Amino acid sequence: MLKKISVQQVRIGMFVQSLEGSWLAHPFWKTKFLLQEQADLDALLSSGVPMLVIDTERGLDVSDATPAAPPEQQVSPPPAEPAAAAKPKSEDQRAPTSMAAEMARANILVNRSREAVTSMFGEARLGKALDADQCLPIVEEISNSVSRNPSALISLARLKTKDNYTYMHSVAVCALMVSLAKQLGLSDEQTREAGLAGLLHDIGKMAMPMDVLNKPGKLTDAEFNVIRSHPLRGYQMLKEGASVPAGALDVCLHHHEKMDGSGYPQKLKGEQISLLARMGAVCDVYDAITSTRPYKSAWDPAGSIQRMAQWSGDHFDPVVFKAFVKSVGIYPVGSLVKLESGRLAVVSELNAASLAAPVVRVFYSTRSSMPIPVLTLDLSHPSTRDKVLSRETPSDWGFSYLDDIWQQPSGA
Repeated sequence: MLKKISVQQVRIGMFVQSLEGSWLAHPFWKTKFLLQEQADLDALLSSGVPMLVIDTERGLDVSDATPAAPPEQQVSPPPAEPAAAAKPKSEDQRAPTSMAAEMARANILVNRSREAVTSMFGEARLGKALDADQCLPIVEEISNSVSRNPSALISLARLKTKDNYTYMHSVAVCALMVSLAKQLGLSDEQTREAGLAGLLHDIGKMAMPMDVLNKPGKLTDAEFNVIRSHPLRGYQMLKEGASVPAGALDVCLHHHEKMDGSGYPQKLKGEQISLLARMGAVCDVYDAITSTRPYKSAWDPAGSIQRMAQWSGDHFDPVVFKAFVKSVGIYPVGSLVKLESGRLAVVSELNAASLAAPVVRVFYSTRSSMPIPVLTLDLSHPSTRDKVLSRETPSDWGFSYLDDIWQQPSGA
């Protein structure tokens, strides 16, 4: 039986069914778990979560010795719903906001999501079956952030290190999949499933040998064949879990398929590849090539878009790729651009109505070959006379601090 109680009534041995409030407001990445450790109980009591629901059939009930607390409220079990079912969201959770306003919230979410995925993937590496329902709060919060401002979370998730790449890659692809789904006009339910698929698409890497997965040099043919088995291994792992929707299983198995049939593991071609898997292929590659990995440095965002455009048709669905460019921009946040004035600038925010005229942070003069005071310019504003002349490669200029510039608060 499900029972709603105050947090003061909780004790070790109870099965927590759900916690009241946002996933970010409590200290656990799971929403359903048996409370077994004193440290977890202490964290819950100090979290500020006011009420929660326990399942008395899977754990202890409130004992007679429990101190007086607000009266218990018995609640009926919620109706069963598909793992990818959309839940209503209040307007303030999704209301559009500026890049600057969303950055702080997105930074907290990135850190919490990284911890959650690290824990979840760690359990998968130990052979524990995954319950997809446990992932939905992460997807929900990521989806809300993308709705408020698509660039904030996606840009922060790109700033991963080679040490946390595997975990942050899953967070980043989740956000990219949500943003792309919204751009394609998919329903809330389909968008949620796309996000879940992005979060779980690489779980098969937890079945790979760590020395091969994190090898700093080029893989041998034998090692590469091992790594190429991760989609099938991940598919098998998810099949053993609970509540994993068909779309997430499909993306896990087929996100390395290519439109010309040269991908793996099944060499599917064109329409044989599902829409979600075609989306997954684009999002997976973009985040991979814009991230620092054990064996390669990151490519700059705008350069990555340009290179991917050359592969479109053979590797990617052109329609899906075009929608992807609209979602991340011709010049994604963090791109280095040269303006007609001869100044260099870093893209700090997109203009959805004009992808070629983003908000930029000007910081360097090519005429004097000297840094200049950082200035924020909205290139779409009628009063701005400057515009993008070309994209630039940061390494050609020796710049290694561009991410610090676009992350500065406006006016800093």
